[in-house]
Amino acid sequence: MSTVLKVENLSHRYSTAWAIRDISFEISQTGVIGLLGSNGAGKSTTMNIICGVLKQTEGEVYINGINKKDDPRLAKRQLGFLPQTPPLYFDFTVNEYLTYAADLRFIEKTAVKKAVAEAMDKTGIAHFSSRLIKNLSGGYRQRVGIAQAIIHKPSVVILDEPTNGLDPNQIIEARKLIREIGNEHIVLLSSHVLSEINLLCRDIIMIEGGRIVFSDSMDSFNNYLQPSSVLAVMENMPAEAELLKLRGVTKVEFLSGRQCRIYFAGADNITELVIAASMQHQWRLQEINLERSLLDDVFKQLSRQS
Repeated sequence: MSTVLKVENLSHRYSTAWAIRDISFEISQTGVIGLLGSNGAGKSTTMNIICGVLKQTEGEVYINGINKKDDPRLAKRQLGFLPQTPPLYFDFTVNEYLTYAADLRFIEKTAVKKAVAEAMDKTGIAHFSSRLIKNLSGGYRQRVGIAQAIIHKPSVVILDEPTNGLDPNQIIEARKLIREIGNEHIVLLSSHVLSEINLLCRDIIMIEGGRIVFSDSMDSFNNYLQPSSVLAVMENMPAEAELLKLRGVTKVEFLSGRQCRIYFAGADNITELVIAASMQHQWRLQEINLERSLLDDVFKQLSRQS
């Protein structure tokens, strides 16, 4: 499978300070890829360079094998971009704006009407085609912004905080739309909402301190930190001292008369140890589950690596 988006040793310097250093990754398959990082980590710089808004100090960006530095116009035809603040003209109707966007994307005059209609249909805004953009709700303005990003059927769509400022119902609809776009395009999604990243993304690229600190699947991100506690339900709950005798147990927290949280370190077989002790001492274990780390915990741990 050929690489669609390739970022190679990308570095950029503002004055004397490096914003990013040696950023490299490749994306070949359609789907939603999350771009994570703290404020000031280098996400926006990376996105702006890929989109051609900013010229990098070092490194290369290739889209479908086209070097953006050598042929920026042809490379950018393969890209769609929705910045955090959608680039909308409020006094245009939806149809006028998307027609203008199609012209900017060098779509053939004879194909503009069809391209506009398809973009409106995919984003669910066809019934608002004659409405002024300033009279649309925030959710539908965001849909118009997404429509301009996909109107020319680009290989790569970059979305920067696409659900920012939307209400809960609008967020649900926007996420559904992003999933659908990910079926046909590579979507590079930047968001500070980790639950959104978890729901939408197949893979994660995390930048901290201007460098990539994680690049792998969403599953690998979820399991980056090893579990450090288990939740256990027992009919005959033992005393804390009895549980602390188990190898690796460091702390016990009683949540009710039948449920406790057991913290451990260095014991990969903690569940087996609790099961064996329950059988030996008649604790009547009903349920035991490893507790995975929260996404926030993984994010914080990776942030410290920068």
